[in-house]
Amino acid sequence: MKLRELVGKLALGAFVGCFVVSIVEVCISLSYGPEKLIFTGADIINAVFGSIVIGFGFSLTSFIYDREDIALPLQVLFQMGIGMSILFIVAIYLKWMPVDLGLGPILTWIAIACVFATIFWIGFYLYHYWTVKELNKKIKSFK
Repeated sequence: MKLRELVGKLALGAFVGCFVVSIVEVCISLSYGPEKLIFTGADIINAVFGSIVIGFGFSLTSFIYDREDIALPLQVLFQMGIGMSILFIVAIYLKWMPVDLGLGPILTWIAIACVFATIFWIGFYLYHYWTVKELNKKIKSFK
């Protein structure tokens, strides 16, 4: 692993984490009504740093895809398992997950988090799939 790759993955993780938390905060604000909802400075700072830590968790574990000796389903399980564990720890610590409201809201929160993670995983998978397909097409045109 080169330093450049590591920095690139960390930067992408921080960007995607901040993007996702921004989308979630906008959706929350729109669902309650922007005039009725107030995010404090501490909420915003916690959201930014929490989302960066979560982004790091998902992006650093993506190095597992460099290992060709591990089947794709196990790679996905490894990345999502660690990434989601970090997400849940941060969410409980920052009180994003409603642990005091019972099992129903917790399961709903987990389901929504899994949907977000799946959508982003599929997006990255398709991006890399199409990039490789395009590169293979260019390589074949040189032969």
